[in-house]
This record gives sequence, structure tokens and C-alpha cells, in this order.
Amino acid sequence: MSTSNERGNEEDAWHEACRGRVADYLKAQGVVHGPIGEGPAWSVPGVMSVWAVESGRAPGRVGWWVLCGDGPTDYVSSQNIRSPREAVRAIAQRWQVACGYLARGEAPPDFDLGSQDSSSQLAPLLESRAELLLHWVAEDAIWRDD
Repeated sequence: MSTSNERGNEEDAWHEACRGRVADYLKAQGVVHGPIGEGPAWSVPGVMSVWAVESGRAPGRVGWWVLCGDGPTDYVSSQNIRSPREAVRAIAQRWQVACGYLARGEAPPDFDLGSQDSSSQLAPLLESRAELLLHWVAEDAIWRDD
């Protein structure tokens, strides 16, 4: 049986790994940004996390929200998105739209899948993650006051 201290250490290690993935992802995407939050703005430890990333043009303000965990890493601008919950909703809805394109054998616009060869395997994963995220968005109890 693990102690709460061991769970805390595992959670911290998972968050630190996600933070590193967020940094690598933003660099690969060419996103100009400031510091990444020391910890996630929201998370289901070991499954999914949302990170507030400071704007590269307006220091002190959130410029981006990045989703990282068991599924694709993705991000949205904070321009019209004020909370982690709104960011999760926006990303999940974008994934659902992308799945429609993938189901028709088309490449989704403004959506980088990496290799098109894996799109048939990605579609079911993307759809299941989008559904899970939208389920979480609907659950008031798992969100702090936005």
C-alpha cells in the first residue's frame, strides 16, 4: 500500500514530466511564450493536465493553455479562453471536428497529426479522449472556481 507521501512524490514526478513535454511541444510548434506554470492549472494526476503558459508578448498574462497527458498534447490561445475548463472544452471540441475529417479520410485543417499514415489509428483515440474531456468539463465537482 502506498502512503500519501509516495503518491505525492509520484504526482509531482508526473507533473514535472508533463511540464517538460509541454516545453518540448511548444518549442516544436514554434510558439513564442513566457514561463510555463510551475504546476498545472488543473489535472487529473497520471491522466491529464492543463498548463497555463505566460504570453511572450504580454508578460504576467496567460497567453496559452496546453493540454498534456494520456493523449495528444495540444494548445489553445487564451485570447477568448479564460480558464483551464474552457481550454479543455475548446480542445475537445476541436478534436471532435478533426475526427469528422479523419472519418472521411481527409486531413483536418489547422491540425497537425504528424504522420498521415497513423491517422486511422489516431481517430478512435482522439474521439475517445474528446468524449472523456467533455465529460470532465460537465462535472462541476472536479473544477475549482474558475
